[in-house]
Amino acid sequence: MAWGTLVALVIVLVAAAEFTSTVSGNSEGDALYALRRSLNDPDKVLQSWDPNLVSPCTWFHITCNQDNHVTRVDLGNSNLSGHLVPELGKLEHLQYLELYKNTIQGTIPAEIGNLKSLISLDLYNNNISGKIPPSLGKLKSLVFLRLNDNHLTGRIPRELVGASSLKVVDVSNNNLCGTIPTTGPFEHIPLNNFENNPRLEGPELMGLASYDTNCS
Repeated sequence: MAWGTLVALVIVLVAAAEFTSTVSGNSEGDALYALRRSLNDPDKVLQSWDPNLVSPCTWFHITCNQDNHVTRVDLGNSNLSGHLVPELGKLEHLQYLELYKNTIQGTIPAEIGNLKSLISLDLYNNNISGKIPPSLGKLKSLVFLRLNDNHLTGRIPRELVGASSLKVVDVSNNNLCGTIPTTGPFEHIPLNNFENNPRLEGPELMGLASYDTNCS
């Protein structure tokens, strides 16, 4: 092979590798930028979220692992409004999603159930409405699920019993209905973590009461 041809081949291979790295890095950046576009940010805490960068790991409020994958989004108490986006489900290495104490509206995207590495989902103290997605029951690594002080309706999904690592569940101060699960991780969740849901009927009586009575 001629020297010039070899040099050209190396240049092509290096460019291809860089392109692949850019594309894989930007898939997470694209997901986070979709979130930025859906949020109102009067204090400009998301100003560093530049979609032209190869990786979002340099953005403020983002933590990455040694492989430059996003593992934490920490935007608690940031005066944000707007809504969450289904693109969040593409952050497959995400462990912590911290969006508490804002005024975020809309629903919890079912796609969050794709975040197989998620340890903590903190959406408490917002204006989130709609139902708790049953897909959250697929999150086998989830330890903390704090959805209290929102406007959630409907039942507590029985699928959450399958989230075997759950240690903390707080859905107090919503408008949930039906009964409270009593099996799996729910055996050890204190009842005050369910209080101030006027339509919630209390612990489920296995075999004696339907958990979705008068619940929609």
